[in-house]
Amino acid sequence: MDLSCFTLGIEEEFQTIDPQTRELRSHMSRIVDEGQVKLQEQVKAEMHQAVVEVGTVICKNIQEAREDVVNLRRYVIEIADRVGLKIVSAGTHPFSHWADQPITPNPRYDQIIEELQEAARSNLIFGLHVHVGIPSREVGVHIMNVARYFLPHVFALSTNSPFWEGRNTGYKSFRTKVFDKFPRTGLPEHFNSAEDYDSFLQLLIKTGCIDNGKKIWWDLRLHPFFDTVEFRICDAQLRVDETIALAAVMQAIVVKLYKLMSSNLSFRMYRRPLINENKWRAARYGIDGKLIDFGKQIELPARDLIKELLEFIDDVVDELGSRKEVEYIYKMLEKGTGADRQLEVYNKTKDYKSVVDFMIGETAYGLWD
Repeated sequence: MDLSCFTLGIEEEFQTIDPQTRELRSHMSRIVDEGQVKLQEQVKAEMHQAVVEVGTVICKNIQEAREDVVNLRRYVIEIADRVGLKIVSAGTHPFSHWADQPITPNPRYDQIIEELQEAARSNLIFGLHVHVGIPSREVGVHIMNVARYFLPHVFALSTNSPFWEGRNTGYKSFRTKVFDKFPRTGLPEHFNSAEDYDSFLQLLIKTGCIDNGKKIWWDLRLHPFFDTVEFRICDAQLRVDETIALAAVMQAIVVKLYKLMSSNLSFRMYRRPLINENKWRAARYGIDGKLIDFGKQIELPARDLIKELLEFIDDVVDELGSRKEVEYIYKMLEKGTGADRQLEVYNKTKDYKSVVDFMIGETAYGLWD
């Protein structure tokens, strides 16, 4: 089977940190301005001035994606060092308050804040977005419908935001709770076809709900402008290895579902409220909780269902050349998610600044090996 259309694009949102206070600090466009001299639109500002977004080019395979992710992280860290800042990759900052962070001047951000008010100003969160290429929008809608079931499994592995404004939230991913305040977030609906999906978007545009499809902020969406499905559910990851492992799994899910579809087979679809139960469990407990196997109608350890997911995609991994990257998931199950490791540092030190120092080190881990 020709897999050339199943390309990858990876976007990471980074925190810019004051090395003395360990708080979030505005980079005042210095990182973005310098980064764009060499990398153009691969480096972008975000709504808050303490956020830098980077995005890979379109990558043919996971090895190309890794190379670009490493280069982008390395480059942004080097620029940050030159302007007296540090870079962290995690879903939330442990103790900085959103109200202290300036907003980037931009008509688009002004419009969002005017509409969403405090929900937008307080949306100081950092995600990992992965685009996987698709043969057509019709295929993309089918894959989006079915892949929803696996989102909590992938999300549990990505949990990396246990703290918010100087408190241990009790969640492994509080980022998603912050983002829930936005409209058009969460798990997507089921759509019968690409025409059904496009009609839904056009209705929202016609009635003034949105001005374009990019204001659909679901956990998984058919991109309005590119032939990709975009996974948006994950927290930003501490290590490049984790980012790449998750991206490899997402790509393999898409390819596996396409192979089933091509053989007139499919994976059973479940109702959105049922999948939401698993998403909540993933946010609260990460990989240490239980998820529901709706086919068997029982609770099972999240780790067991994640291993079942890896078995489900196993027959496409070698075709994609991503076995090494996918098998890193077993290391993540062993050593814990970013949230688990943040909590371990805090429980030992009782010091949020020590957590930030740990995250700075993890963000740069392996980049210069």
